[in-house]
Amino acid sequence: MAIESNPIALQASRKSTKAKSTTGKSTKGQVHDKQGERQETNMSLANTSRPSVKSCADKVNAKYIHGRPGPELVPSRYALKVGAIDVMVVSDGVLSLPGAMLGHNVDPAVRAAWLEDMFLPTDVLEWALNVVVVRSGGRTILIDAGMGAEFPDLPRSGKLVRRLEDAGIDLASVTDVVLTHLHMDHVGGLLVDGVRERLRPDLRIHVAAAETRFWESPDFSRVSMPPGFPDALRRTGKRFLHEYQSQLRTFEEKHEVAPGVLVTRTGGHTPGHSVVRLASGGDRLTFAGDAVFQVGFEHPDWYNGFEHDPEEAARVRVRLLRELAANRESLVATHLSFPSVCHVAIDGDVFRWVPGPWEY
Repeated sequence: MAIESNPIALQASRKSTKAKSTTGKSTKGQVHDKQGERQETNMSLANTSRPSVKSCADKVNAKYIHGRPGPELVPSRYALKVGAIDVMVVSDGVLSLPGAMLGHNVDPAVRAAWLEDMFLPTDVLEWALNVVVVRSGGRTILIDAGMGAEFPDLPRSGKLVRRLEDAGIDLASVTDVVLTHLHMDHVGGLLVDGVRERLRPDLRIHVAAAETRFWESPDFSRVSMPPGFPDALRRTGKRFLHEYQSQLRTFEEKHEVAPGVLVTRTGGHTPGHSVVRLASGGDRLTFAGDAVFQVGFEHPDWYNGFEHDPEEAARVRVRLLRELAANRESLVATHLSFPSVCHVAIDGDVFRWVPGPWEY
């Protein structure tokens, strides 16, 4: 369905155009002078309004003057069924990032008002980091792999290996890995020391061909990331492709990994960004990766700082949310609050997040 025929998308498009016009950007936003792009990106990264990740983490930690709950007293895995398919959402931890990352194309006061309405701090936001384990047709499939140790200033992430072990999942039992894209918070867990040696030699890693091509020479001209992130992402992407090249199984648009497990390229967030659709016995669930963030239900037109093509990412978000609202299937996403299982409803001109009931 073309985005122009979608009233929600049209409303989002009008908002985006207004937001871009107030920031002095072209309303078309399609053709950029390359030198101007580099200057804009460098200015964005150097902008003092973009605090470092370490300063964000320090600010969050300062709030817990009486300490935090024990490390594994807070739930970190959640199991459910999609028909005959076993599904487990596993938390890799949280990422402490600037609140501006939620919508860098909107007035800061508007963004701050939304965060306050959601009872969230306006300066630093803790993003959930979820991965999924699926069992279907005799295969054990890991969907994304978390942060690992790729960014030391985010020490409250990178918990996946331990939490898989706590759930009784041996790394050697994983037959397939599906990667929604190659950002470091999705592949870093595979680069942790000792992990590759514990994985089976015939492991298959499924990723869109457009994604591997992109990371041969990635373009960061449209993003708005904290200092240090572009270099870390380039380094991680290059290392991952080098270390796992022989185990990659690329696809163009769609690929069925196991019965009822279909990975589909969406683009937008990155050129090869993909979602995973689960279907069995009339039940359906979509793992949306980074296509949907918490703010994206009410404001699907807000540009996330990690989106390499923010206009296309917004179009992907609207199409996906509209489809999920129509067919009433469950949604899980990387950065929705753990365990993130929810539904999507249409609420006037926008979408509404509906948390799923806890399955005991």
